[in-house]
Amino acid sequence: MILVDSSVWIDYFRGTVTPQTDKLDSLLGTELIAIGDLILTEVLQGFVSDRDFNQARKLLTSLIVIDLAGQAIAVQAAKNFRTLRAAGVTVRKTIDTLIATCCIESRLPLLYSDRDFDPFVEHLGLRAALSA
Repeated sequence: MILVDSSVWIDYFRGTVTPQTDKLDSLLGTELIAIGDLILTEVLQGFVSDRDFNQARKLLTSLIVIDLAGQAIAVQAAKNFRTLRAAGVTVRKTIDTLIATCCIESRLPLLYSDRDFDPFVEHLGLRAALSA
């Protein structure tokens, strides 16, 4: 199973061709794909028309939807944030810390195109799905 970040879904729905959207396209229908509840929110809030929103909602909620946070992940995410800060890395978004921490703790590879996840790969053992 692979968790797909909003950065990839947004490009995918916009029709932007990237190595990550190509990977997602090849995985759909052949691999278990998961989306996090917070990622679902990030992606769906970007749709302007009700028609596009409803089509995307149907597709995305047909996937495995994972609850990304909770107390244990929240505490570990704070620890991970502090570890990266001590290493001189500035994490810009709390939601990315929660997503990365959930993936690290669940040993789920993450398909992403947002460079903010790179320090989690480099310092904390996040598995990048594109390199897998």
